[in-house]
Amino acid sequence: MKVIEEESLAMELLKSCKCANKRLFITLIIVLVMWFSTIGYLVYVLNDTGTYTETISQDSEQGYHNYIGNDGAINNGKANDN
Repeated sequence: MKVIEEESLAMELLKSCKCANKRLFITLIIVLVMWFSTIGYLVYVLNDTGTYTETISQDSEQGYHNYIGNDGAINNGKANDN
């Protein structure tokens, strides 16, 4: 009787389902580990990008810089006749 139970179709199906479920569980664990490692790497890269501040200074001379037809100079929007 024990031999018949071990070789029955139901037992074979249960054994094959057990193997398939074990493979799927291992695959799921591997996918989750890869997913979390990808997210962790993305967070690391986004936080690791450094920012820098660049200050540019420009010295300007005081005086007349914009000339219109050599008639006079414009200083701060007002025409000056010298």
